[in-house]
Amino acid sequence: MNKPTRTALAVLSFALGTLGTLGTTAAMAAYPDKPIKVVIGFPAGGPLDQHARLLTDKLQAVLGQPLIVDYKPGAGGSVGADAVAKSPADGYTLMLANTGVAVINGALYSKLPYNTQRDFVPIARTAMQPLALLVTPKLPVQNLKQFIDYAKARPGQVNYGSAGNGGISHLVPEMFKTATGIFMVHIPYRGSAPAFTDLMGGQVQFMAESIPQAANYHKQGKVRALAVTSRERNPALPDVPTVIESGVKGFEVVGFYGFLAPKDTPRDVVAKLSDAFRQVLTSPEVRERMVSQGADPAYLGSEDFARFLATETPRWDKAVKASGARMD
Repeated sequence: MNKPTRTALAVLSFALGTLGTLGTTAAMAAYPDKPIKVVIGFPAGGPLDQHARLLTDKLQAVLGQPLIVDYKPGAGGSVGADAVAKSPADGYTLMLANTGVAVINGALYSKLPYNTQRDFVPIARTAMQPLALLVTPKLPVQNLKQFIDYAKARPGQVNYGSAGNGGISHLVPEMFKTATGIFMVHIPYRGSAPAFTDLMGGQVQFMAESIPQAANYHKQGKVRALAVTSRERNPALPDVPTVIESGVKGFEVVGFYGFLAPKDTPRDVVAKLSDAFRQVLTSPEVRERMVSQGADPAYLGSEDFARFLATETPRWDKAVKASGARMD
């Protein structure tokens, strides 16, 4: 091959490479050019659905395309997560995950079809969700210290209800037991509604539940909120101290919501989506409505959210193992 031919080929190769780069850049600049699907692994009407609908209208205004919620319930959110993991990595299929889907299921299910850190790229953490520690009004305690003393004097005689095995309302009381040295018996229910009914009736004496429902029943006098699990007091229960304030050093356990995309989603797309969430979460209206739903606005960008997940995963792994919960 003579020199001019080699030169011509080199020029052609450079030109093709440049065109490829320009094509990719143009594609990223055009993103999104069609609707984006947001998969939720739970039925419509739940807390994740409320969270998604709070954000999607505002996101449409920022991104210029509608976000369509797609429900794929089953196996604690695993069905939806598996579907997203297997979707094209083009930024048009996202997952809205909670603590269970993102960091608990890996320890809870022995044959989970996805791995959060292997199969997804984090887009943004959008909220933290503290819980309230509740007792039945029938119990002769007015604060968390009195409850701890009461339970310690009656090992195995205090029952706590949860919305089901392996969920956050099961694991937070288990963490609380470990932190305080008390022994309570777990009574799992099929959802929080029947658990609340029995808490109000005194069939179970203790429960950990998300703030909105807890605050509503507390204000009606149907349950008694003793503490919240966040580092700071919650606006919905301003007179209720934190667990740390109540004397349990270092006890801060908060659930979270966040958006993820299939692995290998282009970095430019991830960055554009992450920034869109940042913009939406600065809106006073969004923040106010989110707090009313029991979640605290808590934006983290892609890299910070990835680091957060890496820290949270072993923490919840430990809690699941300590509880003995398994879902097969």
